[in-house]
Amino acid sequence: MVTGNQNTDRPDRLSAQRKTVDGIRFVTVQGEIDHTVKDTLTKALLSEDDTTAPLRIVADLSGVTFMDSSGINAFIAVHQQVNSPQGWLRIAGAQESVLHVLALVGVDTLIPCHPTVEQALNS
Repeated sequence: MVTGNQNTDRPDRLSAQRKTVDGIRFVTVQGEIDHTVKDTLTKALLSEDDTTAPLRIVADLSGVTFMDSSGINAFIAVHQQVNSPQGWLRIAGAQESVLHVLALVGVDTLIPCHPTVEQALNS
């Protein structure tokens, strides 16, 4: 498990904990996603060295209280990198305000959004 709290100005802004089980990366994100933490989010979703992305990723956003277009851009970039017949990115547990942002710009039609991590895994 890796914790990414790399924004030293306001370290409480974003926390991203990740673990990989059976080839699926689980990233639990808490806090606010904006332009100041976009790179931290992207690194948590992808590999440490940015050379080999995991094939399958579930991003648990149940602890995210705010997300702007920077988060949207990060998720789209990660989706484009892992999307293949064997690879995918799924979002789980997004709060209503975050889900609204995802739906407003149509990301929910590109990246499957599920109420729970379990539902994201079983879809």
